[in-house]
Amino acid sequence: MNRLWYLSQISIFEELSPEEIREIDQLNTVHHFKQLPPNTVFQTPETAKEGLFFLKEGKLRLYKLNDNGKQLTLGILSRGNMFGELESFSFGTRQVYVETVDASFICSMSESQFERLMVSRPKLALKFLKALSERLKERDDQLEQMAFYDLRGRVLHLLAALGGKFGILQGSYVQIDLPLTHQEIANMLSSSREAVSAVLSELTREGYIKTGRMSIQLDAAMFKASGMT
Repeated sequence: MNRLWYLSQISIFEELSPEEIREIDQLNTVHHFKQLPPNTVFQTPETAKEGLFFLKEGKLRLYKLNDNGKQLTLGILSRGNMFGELESFSFGTRQVYVETVDASFICSMSESQFERLMVSRPKLALKFLKALSERLKERDDQLEQMAFYDLRGRVLHLLAALGGKFGILQGSYVQIDLPLTHQEIANMLSSSREAVSAVLSELTREGYIKTGRMSIQLDAAMFKASGMT
C-alpha cells in the first residue's frame, strides 16, 4: 500500500478526491511512522508528545492505570481515528497509555502543520470538528453507562457498541473483530473479571452471545430486538 492510499483511508480525508489527496501529501504535513507490531506501547503518560496522531491501519487501545496498577480501558480506536494534544485543543489523551491491539501504522502532524492544512482545506476543518464531536459523545455515553446502567446493561451496551464498530457479519451472528478476554471487558467497564464472567455466562445461556477463545459473537437479531443496536 502506498502513502496516498493510507491518507485516503483516514476519516477526515476520506471524501477528498485523489488530486486533493496528492496535493496534501505534497505539503509534507504528515510524518509517517513504521509499522508497529501488536501489543506495542506507543505512548505512556510520561512520553506523550505534542501533535495530532492518525491511525492509518490497525487498532489501538487507550487505557489508564489506577494506584494498584489495574487497567481501565478508555476506548479502542480503529483505522481513521485520531488522538493527541495540541495547544489549541485536546483529545484528552495526554495522560493515557496507547497500545497497539494488532499491527498498526500511525502518522503524526505538528500543530503548525495542522493549522496550515486546516486553513488551506476548510472542508477538512469541518470534518475534524465532526470527528471531535463524535469522540466527545462517546465519552458522554461512557459516563451515562457508569451512572445509570447495572453491570448487565453495561455489558450489553458495550458489546453492541463493539459489534457496531468492529463487527463482521457471519450468518446470523456478528463477530467482534477484537481479541476479547473477560478481563479486557472488565477493564473497559471498571469491574471485576468474576462479575463480568457471570454476566457473559448468563448472556450465553440466553442466546445473546457465543464465546470462544478470546472471541465473542453476537446474535444480531436478539441484540436488535433488545434495542442495544
